[in-house]
Amino acid sequence: MNALARWVPRLIIATAVLHFVWAFAQPNSWAVIAREGFFATNVDSEAADYFVHEASIWFMASGFAMLAIGTLSVHVVRATGRLPAQVGWYMLVIGVPLCVIYFPVTGSWAMVVIGVLGLVAARRPKLAAVREHRRAEGTTADRP
Repeated sequence: MNALARWVPRLIIATAVLHFVWAFAQPNSWAVIAREGFFATNVDSEAADYFVHEASIWFMASGFAMLAIGTLSVHVVRATGRLPAQVGWYMLVIGVPLCVIYFPVTGSWAMVVIGVLGLVAARRPKLAAVREHRRAEGTTADRP
């Protein structure tokens, strides 16, 4: 298991925690949502505070999604010693469109960085296995 495979899930979890914090730190409408009741509180898209409600809800929901990806990744890394490449791809699929739409006023660039690190971490065990196999065969070069 490489160090990067252990750190990528931690970075995803840290990003999820930042999302939870930002969901309450940004101008939000949690008090209004609580006062109006949580059931169907954001269905009127014509309401004046619809988009503030929407931002609060989506920051919280994306925090839970990233927490799920991060904690499941921790489990997989502990169980197998490897980080699946899908984790990196998921972070890129989420982060790249957000960067294109919102850049430079976005934190989604962090998801792109974590996605790339995830792909690198997923690739490292394969490279290490190839090097070990070649070493066992007596060749020291990385390429045949």
